[in-house]
Amino acid sequence: MSTGKPASWRQHWAAKANAEPRLQGHHHPSTTLHPASQDWDGTHAASSADWLPGPLVRRLLLVLLLAVLASAALAGWLVARASAQEAAQRLIEQQADEVEQVARLLASKIEQSQKVLASVAEGITPAMLESPASLGWLLQQGLPAARFFDSVQVARKDGQLSINLRSGHFEQASALDPVERDTLLRTLVEGKPLVSELVGSSPQDARILFTQPLVRGEGRTIGAVAGVLRLQSQGLLPQSLAQPARPQSRLVVFTREGVILSHPVLERVLGHVRDEPGLAQAYEQWRSRGQPMNGSQAVIELPGGQMVSLAAVPLPQWMVARISEQPTAWAGLLRRMGPWVAVAGLGLAGLGLLAMVWLARPLAQLRHQALQLLQTEAAALPAAGAAPWPRSDGEVDDVVRACIRLLEHQRIHQQDTQALTGQLQAVLEHVPLGIAVTRAERVEVVSLQACRLLDYKPAELHGRDLLDLLASAPGEADRMVRHVRAQFAAHGAFDGELPLLRRDGSVQWLRAQGQPVQAGQPQAGIVWVLEDCSALREARQQQDWEGAHDPLTLLPHRAAFKQRLHQLLLARAGRAGTERTEPESAPATGLPGEPGEGVLMFLNLDYFALINDLAGHEAGNDALRHLARLLESELRQMGWAARLGGDEFAVLLPGASMARGQTVAEQLRAAVQAWEPVYGERRFSLGLSIGLVPLPAGLRDVAPLLYAADMACHAAKRAGRNRVEIRRVPQAEVRS
Repeated sequence: MSTGKPASWRQHWAAKANAEPRLQGHHHPSTTLHPASQDWDGTHAASSADWLPGPLVRRLLLVLLLAVLASAALAGWLVARASAQEAAQRLIEQQADEVEQVARLLASKIEQSQKVLASVAEGITPAMLESPASLGWLLQQGLPAARFFDSVQVARKDGQLSINLRSGHFEQASALDPVERDTLLRTLVEGKPLVSELVGSSPQDARILFTQPLVRGEGRTIGAVAGVLRLQSQGLLPQSLAQPARPQSRLVVFTREGVILSHPVLERVLGHVRDEPGLAQAYEQWRSRGQPMNGSQAVIELPGGQMVSLAAVPLPQWMVARISEQPTAWAGLLRRMGPWVAVAGLGLAGLGLLAMVWLARPLAQLRHQALQLLQTEAAALPAAGAAPWPRSDGEVDDVVRACIRLLEHQRIHQQDTQALTGQLQAVLEHVPLGIAVTRAERVEVVSLQACRLLDYKPAELHGRDLLDLLASAPGEADRMVRHVRAQFAAHGAFDGELPLLRRDGSVQWLRAQGQPVQAGQPQAGIVWVLEDCSALREARQQQDWEGAHDPLTLLPHRAAFKQRLHQLLLARAGRAGTERTEPESAPATGLPGEPGEGVLMFLNLDYFALINDLAGHEAGNDALRHLARLLESELRQMGWAARLGGDEFAVLLPGASMARGQTVAEQLRAAVQAWEPVYGERRFSLGLSIGLVPLPAGLRDVAPLLYAADMACHAAKRAGRNRVEIRRVPQAEVRS
């Protein structure tokens, strides 16, 4: 593979540079970007393109046109609305007077009917109550007033019906309606005139019963007489009463209970006001106000454009209502004024458009100048002889100065970007690590070392899904992809070994470490560090490797750790002995802080039991594996880690000073604290209690060192967890 710059990388960064505006071209040496040096005399000939308004000006012109037309329409509407309100007020007054007159008319008819019935009652003597023949002759021939009513009934004091005269014919007492009989009985008991409720089940049969007690002597009630009027009779509510005096209006008479007595549509008689549009709402408002039925009246305006006038008829407890649509006179006024308003609005809009075009001319020229710059390779002003920047006091001058300043900044920024691009290309070409940046799991940036690991060219990897390169049996690739995504979901990162396909079809095992470009946002992109782990995997196949490593975390176990630590102490002690050239030389002090003394750490994972208890042991094992990889990533070539058992780990930094050891311990603690794995949609917060012990010079025995580190870790636990505690091996143990 060539060590030169790949053509694909040149194309990639060239395309990125070309994506910048054309104003980033080379700066013309004969021009300057300071406004003071520009030709501001404005003497150049204006071309037709200078007058053509741009999209912004066209939108402003459209807004102006709409505003003028809307203002004209609003003015016409306000005038028409004022006229309509005046007409509505006149209608309210007229309608209120009308229903009041109808209510008075009905009240006078009721009163007249009662007076006629009273004159009939005066002509009936006590003897006639016992002689139906005499009483019948009186009602048919002797009293003309009796013929005012459609039916007449006379009852004796004991409640027995003496006569039932209906439409000039005598009928049996059994033919009397129960409501009529009850009204007669109430009159006998109460001894006062009554007006019955509505009797009958059809508009043709509907009737009202008037009663009058027969009083003789000292106020004794000896009987009662009743006169019946049909609802549609001339003496009560003829059909002509409900006919509207004007279109879109109807007069309705109904009882206190809401039963309709009179309506322009005969079929609606005996219906209920709840089924009458507009009237039902007005009647409910009347009742909710608690208005008395003593002749009061009201006007109610409804949201649907209807107006209802109500008046009460006291004695029969009836209501008179006129329902009308709101006046539409304003519509005719608009039709008359509409053409004039439209002409005036269009005239004003035309004048406004011309004024806007004139005022926006410098802005149109500025847009034309900007388009010319975008079509050239120059990042500065046009060459001599080209149209200069437009001039206009105010905003256009400010924009021109800002544009000139931005051109200079763009030129400088382009130079910086080109320098950065070259540096990034050099890094990606020479860094000894495989690096790839993916977005939505597709490769966007890749280093030469990553290409060498897989034997691909950069152009062949660009746009590829990194997980599509997984080399595994059918069905196994999906499992590995799910595993990678689960690791990101649980830990926000991935650290593991993946088998990837080389271009020749062979399998290359790589240790892949993926971290989001922005913490907690994998969708913004992931940076992958790829390293060849073939030798490590081969070493794991050896029998002695398995005997020295923990199978879960793949770290050395306790016995291997102790053996390696013991070998390190013996080697240090041997080197110290060879360095003594004189017996009188002072022995090594082993004091902390000396450079290169080495440190040992005992680490205990805080709150690890919660993961096992709440998420299960499989989640706990996953957390331990991730912690092992995290320790390896943080330490790299600086030291080595081991698992001592359970959630206890050890870290040895052979050549680190005490200060360096404390720094690394804090880095490990902070990394675990920021980890926060997620299992079963539950996030866990962990900590790391660390015991830190320096390696004293001359110590050969492992036990005191391990004991001191263990005690330091316990001290960190007792002090509140998630902290670093330092202990030292007693000098007596070192000398022994």
